[in-house]
Amino acid sequence: MSGHNETTTVRRQLGAVLFADVVGYARLMGNDEIDTYSALKSLLEQLETACQAHDGRVVAVRGDGVLALFETATNAVEFGVELHRIAEQSNRARPEDQHLRFRAGVHLGEILVDDRGIHGDNVNIAARLQEIAEPGRVFVSASVYEQIRNRLRFGFEFLGPQMLKNIAEPVAAYCVRSEVAGATMAATRRPEALHAHRPPPGIPSVAVLPFTSLGGEPSDSWFADGLTEDIILNLSKFKNLFVIARNSSFFFKASTKPPQEAARELGVRYVARGSVRRAAARVRIAVELIDAETGRTIWGERYDRNIDDIFAIQDEVTDAIVAATAVLIEAQERKRMAQTAPADLAAYGYVLRGQQYIFRYTRQDNREAQTLYERALARDQDYARASAAISRTMNIDWRYSWAKDAEHALDTALSYAQRAVELDPTDARGFGELGFVHLYRKEHDAAIGAYRRALALNPNDADLLSDYADALAHSGDNQAAIGNLQQAMRLNPYFPDQYLWHLGGAYYNLKQYDAVIDTLTKMNNPTEGQRILAASYAQLGDMDQARNMAARHREAHPNFSLDRWAKVQPDRLEEDTQHFVEGLKKAGF
Repeated sequence: MSGHNETTTVRRQLGAVLFADVVGYARLMGNDEIDTYSALKSLLEQLETACQAHDGRVVAVRGDGVLALFETATNAVEFGVELHRIAEQSNRARPEDQHLRFRAGVHLGEILVDDRGIHGDNVNIAARLQEIAEPGRVFVSASVYEQIRNRLRFGFEFLGPQMLKNIAEPVAAYCVRSEVAGATMAATRRPEALHAHRPPPGIPSVAVLPFTSLGGEPSDSWFADGLTEDIILNLSKFKNLFVIARNSSFFFKASTKPPQEAARELGVRYVARGSVRRAAARVRIAVELIDAETGRTIWGERYDRNIDDIFAIQDEVTDAIVAATAVLIEAQERKRMAQTAPADLAAYGYVLRGQQYIFRYTRQDNREAQTLYERALARDQDYARASAAISRTMNIDWRYSWAKDAEHALDTALSYAQRAVELDPTDARGFGELGFVHLYRKEHDAAIGAYRRALALNPNDADLLSDYADALAHSGDNQAAIGNLQQAMRLNPYFPDQYLWHLGGAYYNLKQYDAVIDTLTKMNNPTEGQRILAASYAQLGDMDQARNMAARHREAHPNFSLDRWAKVQPDRLEEDTQHFVEGLKKAGF
């Protein structure tokens, strides 16, 4: 053995390491050992061929795990996404409980190579990223992200620094999504805001953290999540209260951070949290409100009621939080807070289940949400919330070209939004969806009017503020758009890239090209900002950067048509559209 060690040559090289592992492999083997082994063997052969096609090599197969090495981060990530596609294709011929699904991790750095394989901390980091990855996803380190962020048309969600097993320092990580469009809509942590301290605003401010689901099945968490969302929604309607957006609050769902730390990160004075236990027709809900400055619980309550009392409980919790934070309630706000309950409680359940899917922003999840909302409306045809929710799924379908018939999707969204506001003129969501449809039908006054109605009903809705700002920018009121976007970012500190995209558009209209570049380079998904970046660089006379961005855009969006884009652009002022077209043409589009 010692003689072998003396002749073994160890060298260092830079490489992108991918580690992938089958989810629940022991369970699958326990169910059917021979079938699982045969299916995995066939799948690994396909993956090895695909790996070679991406200029990589499989270094080792460890039971149900694959260790592969690539010269570039680009090839490693492209193979990681392809790996999941191949696995899903293979699963179509297998029962659902026998599906082989992978987790994958990719890291870039110096590795040790000898005739036995590859070794070192950087190999371990890829393996540990795989361990924390969601099934069907690729998690990558920041070193990989920096190499691919402008090259690959994937979506990237920043996950923050992750403590990995047996790795001394935290590793900043990103989740790769094959549907980049959805990733620009999804809430995400911002790398530049990791150490930001946000002082609470001058009015009472609160964050409602996701309620914990106790007992029952893990899949029952939709009920606890839905209850949390509805309390946030109720509180958001008070203009004298500052309420953190649902998306940012839900980043603390699996967090073990104490409430005071969550309050510091979100920049609020108060934090509400609670738990839900559901059993048959009964529900037990415990809630407490914590003053982050002192760490004291200033109010707490437990409710043990029939499940059909859920709306009364929500109202009581909202009242108590408002009272404890000393908010002045006007009669108009009190009326606005009262939500129209569905005639059928099962309809409410379908809406809550739909909410689990809609915020993921993928084509399949949007379809799942739409199906559940349709079931809710089938149970109660006068349920305004379900009608508004269906309109939203149609708008998302149209926005990202997921609908086969784009014009039909927009027309259908309009009819559902109109129905929602007829059924419940106090629900902001219907007016918000109406605003979006009117904007892209180029009915600017109707769009602005609908958004203003929505924000009068719910002034703390950050996504509504962002969409309203976009409508203002397309209507020529760019300064107002910028102010609304800044407020949206404060209400939703983990805001999606879309807010930056809207902000960049407003700055471009104002010919503040340096501000455009500063804004859009902060996007976690910069491939989606390359078009406006190219135009801005061109307007500044930096033609090398402009052409570079244009070339990268062509690579990521090979089917982009400038003529089609100009027709869809919903600008009220023709000079705004032409100003953008001018910049794109200068950049080489």
